[in-house]
Amino acid sequence: MLKRKKIAIIGGGKMGSIIAQGLIIQKITSANNIVVTDIDAARLKLLRSSLKVKTSSDNQKAVRDAKIIILAVKPQNMAATLQDIKYYVDTSKLIISIAAGITTAFIEKTLGKGIRVVRVMPNTPALVGEGAAAVAAGRHAKDNDIKLTLAIFNAVGISVEVKEKSMDAVTGLSGSGPAYFFLIIEALIDAGLKTGLSRDLAKQLATQTMLGAARLCMASDKEPAQLREMVTSPNGTTFAGLQVMEKKNLRDIIIATVEAATKRSKELAKGK
Repeated sequence: MLKRKKIAIIGGGKMGSIIAQGLIIQKITSANNIVVTDIDAARLKLLRSSLKVKTSSDNQKAVRDAKIIILAVKPQNMAATLQDIKYYVDTSKLIISIAAGITTAFIEKTLGKGIRVVRVMPNTPALVGEGAAAVAAGRHAKDNDIKLTLAIFNAVGISVEVKEKSMDAVTGLSGSGPAYFFLIIEALIDAGLKTGLSRDLAKQLATQTMLGAARLCMASDKEPAQLREMVTSPNGTTFAGLQVMEKKNLRDIIIATVEAATKRSKELAKGK
């Protein structure tokens, strides 16, 4: 599907390099078919040596020679990047954007009539092949464009297709979500220290427990609430701990956290 298509990744930062790495490791395409651009010469040197991809500081040349263009720049840099490449993009090329809060309509309006755009919200666990990405089609995107995009992001985890109106919610839940879980792991480690464990042991137990719980949740046909009930004996240790969580309104805190991140994603889309 992608093996012979030239891919330009505009932005060689964390997510851009993760995508390139995933495509190569999963043999979706070869390093020779990928060019990564960035303004940081040291970053490009690192990518050349580690991934063996082509690199460039020239966005226009990279775009001109590519059939798939992945925009991996920061949201605040998107407008300038689009202006830089707009005269080198036509309807034969697929544009994939991973910038939070940037709509397909904005990209389409800037680049011109009929441009095929797909918007993606990935997350950082893609670094270890466990990413979760949502994919939304722009006005002119074709079915095959969605299939290509899903294939790219399945290379670094899982991907699902959603309507674009859901992308802000996706950003608040899974795009920002890893940070929420990192904070919970931090708290579990602190709790382990407070109750007498070493930091290394507390970290090992906390991270494996979260990983195991997530994998069990994915593998089981039971709802999370049912899995929780299976672990919770009346008046037992788990029950005592959960009582504190309920008393402190942890559920409401997490819901409010996702709502705040979703709201911020909507603000970014409006340029605030």
